[in-house]
Amino acid sequence: MQHESTNWWKRKRVLVTGGAGFLGGYVVDELTRQGCSDIVVPRSGEFDLREKEAIVRLLDKARPAVLIHLAAVVGGIGANRKHPGSFFYDNAVMGIQLMEWARRFRVEKFVCAGTICAYPKFTPVPFKEEELWNGYPEETNAPYGLAKKMLLVQAQAYRQEYGFNAIYLLPVNLYGPRDNFDPESSHVIPALIRKFVDARRTGKQSITAWGSGGVSREFLYVEDAAEAIVAAVERYDKPDPINVGSGKEITICELAGLIGELTLFSGTVTWDSSQPDGQPRRRLDTRRAEREFGFKAKTTLREGLRRTIDWYEAVSSEHRLRRPA
Repeated sequence: MQHESTNWWKRKRVLVTGGAGFLGGYVVDELTRQGCSDIVVPRSGEFDLREKEAIVRLLDKARPAVLIHLAAVVGGIGANRKHPGSFFYDNAVMGIQLMEWARRFRVEKFVCAGTICAYPKFTPVPFKEEELWNGYPEETNAPYGLAKKMLLVQAQAYRQEYGFNAIYLLPVNLYGPRDNFDPESSHVIPALIRKFVDARRTGKQSITAWGSGGVSREFLYVEDAAEAIVAAVERYDKPDPINVGSGKEITICELAGLIGELTLFSGTVTWDSSQPDGQPRRRLDTRRAEREFGFKAKTTLREGLRRTIDWYEAVSSEHRLRRPA
């Protein structure tokens, strides 16, 4: 369902942490499309949101009516395994302090983007919001998932004690143009796109992918995610967490086949089963989002991948042309 512009956003100052990042940039674009003209995007070089003093200085300067908290330290399985401590601490301390000071500065509405990694490792499929506390998250990204999950506890507790209007969204794995394609920290879609495109360009006949390929994931195109977040800001004011996804599931092996087709890679894929698979399956029950604020994903995985591949092909080709000899 397309979220049409209303007058709700006029004369509202909105602060978007992480607004210069991947998802944040699309959220800023969607806010602008909805008629919001007063958007504050703090830069990490000026405001380190892990530090209380920086948060207080930011909120004192910006005085937002709405705060959309998207800033996060994120990465794929490899990055999560390498940096569990910093992923836990940075995400927890940033969100907890930000929500506390938003309450003190009387921010009208606080929107927190959680993570699908907060769900238990063996959640029944499709994941329903009611299952969120029925087990421990998958081990490779549990520190990150639990850090973000504590912000749901905080949001509900603050609503109960202070009447603070904080909502909590659970986006599934995102992808799209401007994603992170760094091989050290990227998620599965940009990692595979880069491997296939680079292999095709160099004439390499085989690429290696992590895991068995047999686990499944759900993916949401980033523009759809931005539309969902902005719609939730305007229309949702309840304590219950809400899944934000496409409701479609695909195995990593099938995903690799689709990306290989779209990148015109004719070689083979070798699966490195010594590397972890992560959670066995992921697919969300997305009915609550459609019921509460009218969101239903509209971009198919094939179309979203095609746009993402086109973007990466263009940007990486331009970079190659600019490299000094």
